[in-house]
Amino acid sequence: MNSHKKLYPLLLVLALAACLPQGAALTPAPATDTPTPGPTATALPARPEYNPGELVDYIAQTGDSLPALAVHFNTTVQEIRDANPDIPADATSMPPGMPMKIPIYYLPFWGTTFQILPDSLFINGPAVIGFDSGTFVASQPGWLKDYRAYAAGANRSGAEIVDLVATNYSVSPRVLLTLLEYQTGALSQANPPSGYYPLGEQDYNYSGLYMQLIWAANMLNYGYYAWRTGSLTEITHSDGVIERPDPWQTAASVGFQYYFSLHFASEEYSHAIGPAGLASSYQKLFGDPWAVDQPHIPVSLQQPELTFPWPVGKTWVYVGGPHNSWGNAQLYPWAALDFAPPLATSGCIPSPEMATAVADGVVVRSETGVVMLDLDGDGDERTGWDILYLHLATEGRAQVGQILKTGDPVGHPSCEGGTAIDSHIHIARKYNGEWMPVDGVIPFNMDGWIAHIGDSAYQGTLRRGNQTIIACGCSDAASQVKAGK
Repeated sequence: MNSHKKLYPLLLVLALAACLPQGAALTPAPATDTPTPGPTATALPARPEYNPGELVDYIAQTGDSLPALAVHFNTTVQEIRDANPDIPADATSMPPGMPMKIPIYYLPFWGTTFQILPDSLFINGPAVIGFDSGTFVASQPGWLKDYRAYAAGANRSGAEIVDLVATNYSVSPRVLLTLLEYQTGALSQANPPSGYYPLGEQDYNYSGLYMQLIWAANMLNYGYYAWRTGSLTEITHSDGVIERPDPWQTAASVGFQYYFSLHFASEEYSHAIGPAGLASSYQKLFGDPWAVDQPHIPVSLQQPELTFPWPVGKTWVYVGGPHNSWGNAQLYPWAALDFAPPLATSGCIPSPEMATAVADGVVVRSETGVVMLDLDGDGDERTGWDILYLHLATEGRAQVGQILKTGDPVGHPSCEGGTAIDSHIHIARKYNGEWMPVDGVIPFNMDGWIAHIGDSAYQGTLRRGNQTIIACGCSDAASQVKAGK
C-alpha cells in the first residue's frame, strides 16, 4: 500500500546520479533528450516527427502531474501509466528528477526547446527568502531607485511597488525586476521610458508602472498555470502565427512565452525567449538560475484537512465557483471559491456573521480586505500551505501574529479589498508560493466536499458522495451547503 514511499526516493537518487551538476552545459543531444536549461551558445536540439506512441525520455519537473503531461505530449494518462508501471495509483505531483518514458504523438508548430527559468524561481516562494528588493534596487544605477508613485492607497517607491505586486500575485520580485530591466532598463538606465505604458499594454486601465506590472503578473500567471494544469495547448501570436510550447518546457518558460507573444513581433519575440533575451538579463542580475534551482513542490503533495470557512452546523451559500485567486477572474489560476452567509448575498453591508479559520495557523498578513493564514506557523506565506481570505471587513478582522485554531473567527464578509457587489468571502490556497488550482490533482477539499470547475469562471460544483452543490449568486437551495461532516 505504501510501496511508493520507498520507490520514489530510490528513483530520485537514480535520477540525480545520472544528471550533470546543476548549471553544467550539455553537448548537442539526441532529439529525445531533455533540452539544455539556461543560457547557452550550443545549438538547441530540434524535435523530429515522432512515430505515433513512440516512447521518449522525460525527467519529471517540479509540479508535474500526469494529466498535464498527457496534454503536453498529446497522449493519455493511462498510456503514461502503462509505460511507467511503478507510478503509484494515488500519485499527485511527480517526484522532481524522476526519469520517465512518455508516449508522444507529434503535433506541428512546436516552439523552442530553450528553457528560460526553472519554476521554483518564477513564483514568490522559498527561493525568494532573504532577497531584499529595496536594497537590490538601491544598489543599481537605473531610474527605478528614484521612482515613486501612488499605488494601492499609498505613495510607494519602485521597489515597494514591485514587492506589492509580487506578494499579491505570488510572482517572484526577481522576475518582475528582470522584466522591467529587459523592457525599460529600469536597473541600468538613468532615464525612465516615456509614456504611460512602459511594458507595452496600451490600455488606459493599465496606465502607469504599478498597473503595467499588474497586467504583466496576470499574463505571466495565466501562461504559467495554464501550462501547469494542461489548459494551454497553443499560443496564438498577434500576427496569427500558432505556436505549441515544446512538451519538455517549464511552466515558467511558457509563462514568459505567453507574455511576450502578446505584444512582441516575430523577431523580437524570438530574441526575448531565447538565450540572449530575458534569460540573459536574469543571469546578469541574479546569477545562473539553474545553479540554485530547488524544486518547491514535493512528490505526491497532499492538502491538509480543511473545514468550511464558517461555523459547523451553519448553512452558507456557494456564490462563486472556481476563478482566479488574485487578479482578472477569468484568467488562470482558477484557485479561488466564493461563499456568503444567506443574509449577506445582497449589498455590501458587512455581514454580522463571521468567517472562520479552515485549519490551525497564524495570521501573517492582515490589510484592507485581506487575511493570509499560514498553516505551518513559520510566519512566512512563501513557505508551506497558506489560505487567502479576501473581502473581509476592517472591523473584527484577525490581526498579524494572531494564532488561530480551526473554527476561530477570521473576519466579517464584506466587499472590501476588491471588486464585489455583495458581501462574501473569497478563499484560495497556496503551497510554497504556488497557487493550487481547485480542480487539479490536489483538489480543494473542505469537510469532504470537492470543488470542480464549470464551463467558465464562477461556475462549478461542490461534490461529496452523491451530493452536489451548484455555484450560484442566486442563493437558491441548490447552492446552499452546511458546514461539518
